[in-house]
Amino acid sequence: MSDRIFGAVGVLLAIFYGWAALQTRESFLSDIVGPKAFPVIIATILGLSSLVIFAFPDSKPKWPSLPRLAELLAAVVVLMLYAEFLDDAGFVFATSLAAMYLSWRLGSPPLQAVFLGIGISGSIYVVFHLILGLSLARGPFGF
Repeated sequence: MSDRIFGAVGVLLAIFYGWAALQTRESFLSDIVGPKAFPVIIATILGLSSLVIFAFPDSKPKWPSLPRLAELLAAVVVLMLYAEFLDDAGFVFATSLAAMYLSWRLGSPPLQAVFLGIGISGSIYVVFHLILGLSLARGPFGF
């Protein structure tokens, strides 16, 4: 039963997300694909995946234990804080902290998680900002 509820919620979310994506106004300077393409693709994938979950539910779903649910909730809180403070802290710093925490919770030793967080953040910054020229949130340090 829980899989069907999850699938139905996912379908409704996909419909809402797709509708919101189609409300995006296009500038006369936009490229051929436009700003709507990527969100519509995401909504389509979410909708199809949710339909599969709804149509073929697991007969005996195994729910995680309470401590595991608390870890999942903590990860969601970290991602929400990341989104909230990204502009103020800057991309490199905020991404480093979020990646450090998530790496640690996924099983890396603490010191390795620090290096992974810095490496992930730096790598993304180099590829997207320096190589591709995309604008990322600048923090108080200018990067």
